Amino acid sequence: MKGNFNDEIENKVYEYRVLNKLSQQELADQVGVSKQTIFVMEKNKYKPSLLLAFRIAKYFNKDVTDIFTYIIREDEK
Repeated sequence: MKGNFNDEIENKVYEYRVLNKLSQQELADQVGVSKQTIFVMEKNKYKPSLLLAFRIAKYFNKDVTDIFTYIIREDEK
């Protein structure tokens, strides 16, 4: 299936990390990625794998949809 899709994933990783008083490195260590991965994910420049999204949600004891939101943008014509 090919086509132009206007969908993306937005996340609240930064908000949950700050609420839990964690550094980017501490969260990265807990979910098995680099600090850089957390940094770019918080800036919405990196879309995590499904596995990583579930690891992050599990770490914060939340449902994955509480942290990650699937967005479909309308075509801008």
